[in-house]
Amino acid sequence: MSVVDTHFESKASTDMRAWRVLGASTFAFTICFAVWMAFAILGIPLKKQLHLTDTEFGLIAATPVLTGSLLRVPLGIWTDRFGGRPVFFCTMAVTVIPIWLTGYATELWQFLVLGLFVGIAGASFSVGTPYVARWFPKSRQGFAMGIFGAGNSGAALTKFVAPVLILAAGTWTIVPKVYSIAMLVTALIFWFVSTSNPAHRSAGAPGLAAQMAVLKDRRVLRYAQYYSVVFGGYVGLALWMPQYYVNQYGFGIEHAAFLAACFSLPGGMLRALGGWMSDRFGAYRTTWIVMWIALACFFLLSYPVTDFVVHAKDGPRTFHIETGPVAYTALMFVVGVAMAIGKASVFKFVSDEFSANIGAVSGVVGLVGGLAGFLLPILFGALVDLTGVRTTCFMLMFGATAVSLICMHFTFQPKH
Repeated sequence: MSVVDTHFESKASTDMRAWRVLGASTFAFTICFAVWMAFAILGIPLKKQLHLTDTEFGLIAATPVLTGSLLRVPLGIWTDRFGGRPVFFCTMAVTVIPIWLTGYATELWQFLVLGLFVGIAGASFSVGTPYVARWFPKSRQGFAMGIFGAGNSGAALTKFVAPVLILAAGTWTIVPKVYSIAMLVTALIFWFVSTSNPAHRSAGAPGLAAQMAVLKDRRVLRYAQYYSVVFGGYVGLALWMPQYYVNQYGFGIEHAAFLAACFSLPGGMLRALGGWMSDRFGAYRTTWIVMWIALACFFLLSYPVTDFVVHAKDGPRTFHIETGPVAYTALMFVVGVAMAIGKASVFKFVSDEFSANIGAVSGVVGLVGGLAGFLLPILFGALVDLTGVRTTCFMLMFGATAVSLICMHFTFQPKH
């Protein structure tokens, strides 16, 4: 066999391993994200059972997001040092028992404590991102991370599966049991299908002090800010939308969850498109367009149900303004597409400028985005309890997006 043939065979083998890692990681992340978002559905029957306010509902739905966010930095650093395969597997394995025990909780504090442990599953993003990225050349990292990030569609998966399980069993307690078994099986599949490359660990582990020092870079804070809108907003709205449909339009849990998936599904699946667009057109231009689209949609969604009278020359005229369920779902679909693209474009910034510390930097960016996803449902609920207006959640998102656009304009110059 010639040297050329040997090189070609080696390259083909490497490519096959890369795609196998990408496939296994994406599947595992999808299940992790489905588990991470499960309290958005469980919270609906729990709100009635525990007599929760809107603020308390936001808290119980968002609690898993807190630990899933806080652990992204250490898990990202451990991935750089020890490799993605063992860290990813352990991240899934430690959540199996807490997920199962959730089905036996009866008090609010018990759901909150178990939710903190279940939330570890959400930190898998900062493990899979550097793990996957290092298997691909820089010119294709945006696309590869976009495919992996499509695991966000687990939010839609849980909106399809959880209501069906609840209706079939007649109780919400079946969901944690099924999800616990699913997580265990997924962890085992991931371990046997994926593989490791020791070179990735040595290349990405310059030491803890060096890894943390790069986090002082202003660019990291800038990208974290963008991500708090496109990912934090996605998580917050994905948690909030099912009960929004129930309370705003009077839908049942299965109908509400299905329509909410119209936002969650494109918000996850089209992340690969965002990776391709970022590779093709640049991260700055892609992110800029995404922000403007989201701003326009949030402006339209923010307007509350309104009746007003205009005194015309031929007498008073009464007008009624309301965003019905069809228009609402269509606008949220557009927001979901925009956020999917934006999530990928932000991490294209990271892979381009921090290739040696993708784990640490992606961990911080993911941390800020995840914390936004934790805080937003609580703020959404507090605004509803305070004002009685349900569209205040979109008013808040409009303001956050506007601030990010202003900061992006004044603090970043695109490369020409």
